[in-house]
Amino acid sequence: MLTHQDESGRPRMVDVGAKAETERTAVAEGVLAVAPATLDLLRAGRTPKGDPLLVAQIAGIQAAKRAAELIPLCHPLFLSGIDVSLEIDDGVPGVRARAETRVVARTGVEMEALTAVSVALLTVYDMLKAVDRGMEIREVRVLRKEGGRSGTWIADR
Repeated sequence: MLTHQDESGRPRMVDVGAKAETERTAVAEGVLAVAPATLDLLRAGRTPKGDPLLVAQIAGIQAAKRAAELIPLCHPLFLSGIDVSLEIDDGVPGVRARAETRVVARTGVEMEALTAVSVALLTVYDMLKAVDRGMEIREVRVLRKEGGRSGTWIADR
């Protein structure tokens, strides 16, 4: 049986009340692939709407705090820490976003990390769409999660 369904198949939020509170962390990342000319504009600080990486960092932090409002069966968490970073990655070419979220709670914090990365990349997309309509958000994934009954999990690739 899936944990987010009751016996009749209806959606439900899992009851985590009996679980112990533990320190939990999650790290997620993703990339926004852009044209080389767009990367040149970004690197030179000549993008039409200001600094996309700074605005996206703030947007990612804000998004992590709102994950439960966006994802219906996600538990609201009182986050103890959120770190969001964005950097130019010539290998893509594009922008790589990374988020680490921390909490002391009864449930994991990976949805908050994924939400932070997704919204950060969407923000960069929004701020660059006037110069590059072919951008792609790719490879949004959890890299690591720690804490709780299942301990530490690290992505294979």
